[in-house]
Amino acid sequence: QVQLVESGGGSVSSGGSLTLSCAASEYSIKTYCMGWFRQVPGRAPQGIAVRDSAGRTEYADSVKGRFTLSQDNAKTTLYLHMNNLKPEDTSTYYCAADYRPLPDTCVISGILSLAYKGQGTQVTVSS
Repeated sequence: QVQLVESGGGSVSSGGSLTLSCAASEYSIKTYCMGWFRQVPGRAPQGIAVRDSAGRTEYADSVKGRFTLSQDNAKTTLYLHMNNLKPEDTSTYYCAADYRPLPDTCVISGILSLAYKGQGTQVTVSS
């Protein structure tokens, strides 16, 4: 069982930046598919970014060019760097992960199928 703990959420003004962290209890996330999705109450979850075991990343069109994934050298924490935040980015952000050594099995459209998910962290962007 892998535990994921998110942090870094908060309130910012439009155009501001935040960095979310997802710390995994696993020794190494190198062979994991990891990413982020977000959900607003009453709406469907939206996958926004994933990183596969080869280190390749995929982003949703709505965040492309503004959000960036990175991971620490110990490969146990995934970061989501969010720049030029907009009010429509307001949501609860969740980290998700699963053991996926084959990169082709790690895509944004499948993020909700990943076995492990964190408790979420709230991001609020004011206009």
